[in-house]
Amino acid sequence: MKNLKQIVALNDVKCFALHGFYPEEQIIGNNFIVDLSTECTPLGFDDEISQTVNYEDLNHVILTEMNKTQKLLETVLHNIIARVIELYPFLDAINVSIKKLNPPMPGQVGCSNVTLSYHK
Repeated sequence: MKNLKQIVALNDVKCFALHGFYPEEQIIGNNFIVDLSTECTPLGFDDEISQTVNYEDLNHVILTEMNKTQKLLETVLHNIIARVIELYPFLDAINVSIKKLNPPMPGQVGCSNVTLSYHK
């Protein structure tokens, strides 16, 4: 079959992390939700893990990078994409977003959201 695209994704990965621009955010921390999606042309269909993106690897990248305190979520997103590209250089696209639940600001804000996309 021609023109197949394979998408492997993790959604709603819940993390507690110390990201934030303000020093108190890096002390108190917050809850985050990460979504990560990868896209490529299928390498084959031999029922082998080497023919696809292993979402356990994606989960490890997310948890590792979320554990490194950063001021900006944009930095975390960039680092996640860079690590995924290192593992899977054949990917055509990567989309990753981070939601910060209950960001510390006036009013009732359910979450803030930052997204970064890579396209080969």
